[in-house]
Amino acid sequence: MRHDTRDNTPPTPPAPPEGTACPWADLPPDGDALAVHDFLTTLFSHTSNALRRAITLPYAERFDLSVSEWRILSVLAHAGTLPFSELVELAAADKAQVSRAMRLLGERGLVEMQAPGTKSRKGLVCLMTVRGQALYEEVIPIARRSQAAMILSLSREERSTLYTVLGKLRRQCEAAGG
Repeated sequence: MRHDTRDNTPPTPPAPPEGTACPWADLPPDGDALAVHDFLTTLFSHTSNALRRAITLPYAERFDLSVSEWRILSVLAHAGTLPFSELVELAAADKAQVSRAMRLLGERGLVEMQAPGTKSRKGLVCLMTVRGQALYEEVIPIARRSQAAMILSLSREERSTLYTVLGKLRRQCEAAGG
């Protein structure tokens, strides 16, 4: 296994036991007595890290990819050719992380970066190679099954509610300028 395929996120503390009372049920507007481990951002971060380890890491590692590399491949597979700045945004990662993943994927012949001119790095365009597309086509059915298995661990009502709530929170963040 290559060094860069490891998940470098810190260990996730265990989830509260099933049936634990919701600390948000009677939450006052000032958030008084809201513990840091019950912050929405903390819970999402821990859940995201746990999902990444349980779902994405196993199939990414199977194909010698880091989670970041897989994310870049999947974004490029859907979008085709993208300016570097758009790839950063769609991959929900920082520039350094995307740059590093692109470099590593490029070394394997899976992606390419093209500059519009010979002297400028401004306006770099990222694209998937034929080899990268072939790898994506091999991984995506496994990724879909892994994602579906976790989603289907929720009841139909829970899935619908979670999808609705996540959309609402994203829209609220976007409206707040986040």
